[in-house]
Amino acid sequence: MSRIFAIFAVFASLVLLPAGAGAQTNDPENTLLLELKDGTVVIQLRPDLAPNHVERVKQLARDGFYDGVVFHRVIDGFMAQTGDPTGTGMGGSKLPDLKAEFNDAPFKRGTLGMARAADPNSANSQFFIMFNDGDWLNGQYTVFGEVVDGMEYVDNITRGEPPANPDKIVKMSVAADAQ
Repeated sequence: MSRIFAIFAVFASLVLLPAGAGAQTNDPENTLLLELKDGTVVIQLRPDLAPNHVERVKQLARDGFYDGVVFHRVIDGFMAQTGDPTGTGMGGSKLPDLKAEFNDAPFKRGTLGMARAADPNSANSQFFIMFNDGDWLNGQYTVFGEVVDGMEYVDNITRGEPPANPDKIVKMSVAADAQ
């Protein structure tokens, strides 16, 4: 898929989002483009739920931090996790950890949550995308976004802990920067 087509698809999907799809619709500043091997995933960020987590992910995306980072933990029927530049699940950015912003949004298929260690205030750069609903995570991890287009590309991410040949984020960007 060409970059121009991907950008067009993003803006078309923003206009077509249902009113209940989450926070801001038609808001390129709070929309991520997650380019994977098979296509572009459009993610609507939720600053209404987790403003500090949204700002962190946008900052790291703008810095190119996520580009080329592998999906190091991909559990069939559960989720795909990325955001660790070491690929081990133990790394993060050089920025300080974030205070938890737990909220009432449910973990359902397509939800993005911030990964963390045992300390609730240890989220940094790692995040996960849900393959299926996961009620047991509700209120335990910070929801900060949701896939609004391209979930079929997330479904194609190679499984494993870690996968033998892990998929990578080709590029992650804020839609407003692609205009």
